[in-house]
Amino acid sequence: MRRIVLASASPRRKELLRQLIGDNFEVFVSSYEEGPQPGMDAAELVVHHSLSKARDVAWKFDSGIIISADTVVLCEGQVLGKPHSPEKATEMLDHISGKFVKVITGMTVFDIDSGSVVSVPEITDVKMKEMSVAEIASYVRSGEPMDKAGAFAIQGKGAVLVESISGDFFNVVGLPLFRLGLILEGMGIDIFEVE
Repeated sequence: MRRIVLASASPRRKELLRQLIGDNFEVFVSSYEEGPQPGMDAAELVVHHSLSKARDVAWKFDSGIIISADTVVLCEGQVLGKPHSPEKATEMLDHISGKFVKVITGMTVFDIDSGSVVSVPEITDVKMKEMSVAEIASYVRSGEPMDKAGAFAIQGKGAVLVESISGDFFNVVGLPLFRLGLILEGMGIDIFEVE
């Protein structure tokens, strides 16, 4: 089994990768600082961030495969990252209430040995339910929205805020497993033989 490194501090991405390949990977958090990139649309932005994270970690290893990702929520042209205060979380939830949003993950898989890099966006359409002021306040008090793009967690209590989705469910959690499986397969890794 080749060395696989997840360049992410996200516990959700760690769980999703474990679902795909078991415990056959290590985590090395990138020191790359995400910031705005003028002139880029949301898909270009998350791909840029994921590629930058992968490159930041790749030079620390002699061989192996680096996996990195960055996720945002797009609502009416506005990019929503992670809220850094309860007030910001409340504002985001109010903004997406009752609307269709796009969850966009930029994912990079970097094969250090061959120099091959696959960097792609994955987009899932999500219909959010109409939320009352009290419901938003209660959800924010739970603390769950605080480190989630768009201020909701589909894999947690936030599942009750999602009316429907079209696309990869796991992408909304933070790592598009179908696309990742295809990329790893293309790099010679059979996920069904990984234990």
